[in-house]
Amino acid sequence: MTTQEIATDLVALCSQGKFAESGEKYWAQDVVSVESGAPGGGDPVSRGIDAARGKGVWWAENHDVHGVEVEGPYVNGDQFVVRFKMDITQKASGQRITMDEMAVYTIKDGKIAEERFFYGQ
Repeated sequence: MTTQEIATDLVALCSQGKFAESGEKYWAQDVVSVESGAPGGGDPVSRGIDAARGKGVWWAENHDVHGVEVEGPYVNGDQFVVRFKMDITQKASGQRITMDEMAVYTIKDGKIAEERFFYGQ
């Protein structure tokens, strides 16, 4: 698959709320996932598919998602960008917020080798 095909499919899956499925389909075994803030106060860099899965589990356990808007993909060579806007409630605090996030994905050998997340205010 081309980067464009992977990016288009990932956006389609995420638009349906299928975040875990998109990861399982496209993460490389040695994927590197970088957050601008560490989930649960841990290391902001996750290495390997098991660590990436763990981030997803942590997210699902700590947030209720009420709605998702997905924009993109914007492709350039072996990379693409996706914008996520999520209406969520943080379970611990009960606070409902709108999260605005940009994700940059790098493709190698048909898989996501790296993903980096950037958050807006």
